[in-house]
Amino acid sequence: MSHLVNYIENRRTFAIIAHPDAGKTTLTEKLLLFGGAIQLAGAVKARGDARRARSDWMKVEQERGISVASSVMTFDYGEQTFNLLDTPGHEDFSEDTYRTLTAVDSAVMVLDGAKGVESQTKKLFEVCRLRDVPIVTFVNKMDRESRDTFEILDEIEQSLALDVTPATLPIGMGRDFLGCYDLINDQLILMERTKGSKIGAGIKVAGLDDPKLDELLPAHAVKKLREDVDMARGLCPEFDHQAYLEGTMTPVFFGSAVNNFGVRELLDGLAKYAPSPRPQQASTRMVQPSEPKVTGIVFKIQANMDPKHRDRIAFMRINSGHFKRGMKLKHLRSGKMINLHNPVLFMAQDREVAEEAVAGDIIGIPNHGNLRIGDTLSETEDLRFIGVPTFAPEYLQKARPADPLKAKHLGKALQQIAEEGGACVFKPNLGADWIVGVVGPLQFEVLADRIRTEYEIPVHFEQTELYTARWIEAPDDKQLKDFVDSNRGATGVDHDGAPVYMARNAWHLNKATEDFPAIKLQKTKEQSLV
Repeated sequence: MSHLVNYIENRRTFAIIAHPDAGKTTLTEKLLLFGGAIQLAGAVKARGDARRARSDWMKVEQERGISVASSVMTFDYGEQTFNLLDTPGHEDFSEDTYRTLTAVDSAVMVLDGAKGVESQTKKLFEVCRLRDVPIVTFVNKMDRESRDTFEILDEIEQSLALDVTPATLPIGMGRDFLGCYDLINDQLILMERTKGSKIGAGIKVAGLDDPKLDELLPAHAVKKLREDVDMARGLCPEFDHQAYLEGTMTPVFFGSAVNNFGVRELLDGLAKYAPSPRPQQASTRMVQPSEPKVTGIVFKIQANMDPKHRDRIAFMRINSGHFKRGMKLKHLRSGKMINLHNPVLFMAQDREVAEEAVAGDIIGIPNHGNLRIGDTLSETEDLRFIGVPTFAPEYLQKARPADPLKAKHLGKALQQIAEEGGACVFKPNLGADWIVGVVGPLQFEVLADRIRTEYEIPVHFEQTELYTARWIEAPDDKQLKDFVDSNRGATGVDHDGAPVYMARNAWHLNKATEDFPAIKLQKTKEQSLV
């Protein structure tokens, strides 16, 4: 038991969140490099094969240079095992990010030093706030022209209503960026301009009064550094570990991921301060990570990670216990036992068999569609983890195959994509067309590309007159039947068979609510109800 507790205490499961182009993929790559998980960091801007960042393995991501699916990467650093969950930065894929944030214990928020807090950063931060997720901030691209340090700190504080405390302070910016001063350990870390895979070791000195400072830095830089440190200590609160754990304070690190600078300090900060796996809320009680019996929740399904094998992997976060390969776990939704023969651990697109795992770890379970997002697996107890919702889509289009003879195949492909959480798929009660609903319009392009390349079905998405979709919740079967019979042209079912109402406009939606006051039209659907 004490071994299990030690294993769990050394786990750090975190997500990286950022607005597109803040440098999240580069930072991910460099964290893996520092963790020894990859020997050579391929520059994200390089040509050919090297352009493919380690976490972006889907074909559409490689072509567009954006992350659209969350990847999971496990690596060791010092005494700790890190489970890093990369998330889509593009707002059209925010639902995948939301679900990923249900599976982590902390987050790293990446900001562009020139742009500060951007719109998508705010949205992702709000999701973290809903779950009280502790956040460490990394201000990236300090090797380029950036905004004033205190202006950035003030913006984080004002726009996100967070207490901020700089863990490091930058010395200069752009071409004059020389390094950072580590406020927590009272030392100087100078940047060596390093390219590619070389990890520059910082030169460290003790304290602001160390005469070596004057030898290592130009006089104007030393003067400004001493002023900035005085100002930071006067204006910003001291780092309060408890406030950080409660999600009300963020320590801020500055650096340049592309130059490998500031990454080591960020990792050290996560190792020292980020929480180990936290208790998880189930429908009947709170589950502690140190409990001996294994429990876990599926928060993501990914199909065709290996195009040669048409596989489907369910990503499960272990919430308690000591998992061992070959274990039998109860699948709460179906009531059946599942034998986990070949669970996997991930290192971006590489994977290896997981012989064991503990709370906080993410394992992949190869399956043929029997596992869905939100499913709970448990060694003994019948409990269900909550908090992995599906959101009502904001854009609805008809899906039609270019070849009408492939309509049945298209239906199967859409069903699989819906089970992964890639889109909402609705079958209307009247008419033969499939209706596909997404959070952002870019998802239609990605879906068309995936269906064409993975399922070999060219597909057209066409505009509909539909405004939105809502899940129908009724007090009993008779009232549900009455509602569906009265609205046959506007109702259907989703991929799980749950009844759905599809409104043509806001008036149509309100009228349905007025005519049937006992019926609830829900914007979210809790996944996988037992």
